[in-house]
Amino acid sequence: MTIRAVVWDVDDTLFDYTTADREGMRAHLVTEGLLVGYDSPEQALVRWREITERQWARYAAGECSFQDQRRDRVRVFLGTELTDDEADAWFQRYVGHYEAAWSVFPDVLPVLEALATSHRHAVLSNSSITVQEHKLRTLGLLDRFESVLCAAELGVSKPEPGAFLASCEALGLAPHEVAYVGDHPEIDGRGAAEAGLLSVWIDRGTGVVHAVGEVVCRRISTLAELPALLGADTRFGAPSTFG
Repeated sequence: MTIRAVVWDVDDTLFDYTTADREGMRAHLVTEGLLVGYDSPEQALVRWREITERQWARYAAGECSFQDQRRDRVRVFLGTELTDDEADAWFQRYVGHYEAAWSVFPDVLPVLEALATSHRHAVLSNSSITVQEHKLRTLGLLDRFESVLCAAELGVSKPEPGAFLASCEALGLAPHEVAYVGDHPEIDGRGAAEAGLLSVWIDRGTGVVHAVGEVVCRRISTLAELPALLGADTRFGAPSTFG
């Protein structure tokens, strides 16, 4: 079956979130004088990432709003009871440093150019429209996508099938006509495959070990591999690339 469109994850797929978060938070902590009490900047950054993952999981499970998970990340990290306005102000100061470190991966623009005329393109993210449209616009990518769908507005997040099916519906295509490219083998890889899309996991070698069972999903290490993969879809009956 011909793949007619590619739906993209954003963070750590198109946009180097891990580097921007690390460098942005490092600069923010120095500015705020918050490295006292930590053995190293890396120790503080690890704690921030752990708190972020826990609060993001609460948001993904529908236990809090997108804005509340941000506020709670700040409160837990500081160990201080802050008002919403105080937490928002602290987070916005971090965002200034974070945005200064924004960049796309070097393989992104070449693959979008290579697939510009052969495939339609859209975005599906577990973030919010406000955040991701601003990010994509700043990075010069927004105009390359027909639609940008995000969990905060959809009311359903990856890996739930409804999120992936909503992206297909926005394109007016059946799931088997759409590929999904993301960096997380469970949230993106398994979720897209179980929703019936051609699932492509971009493994950028972050060193994170994921335990994933058998699922039909293509694993690539660079987006330069994507055009050839889309031109030879052997998804049905093909062995899993998760070993």
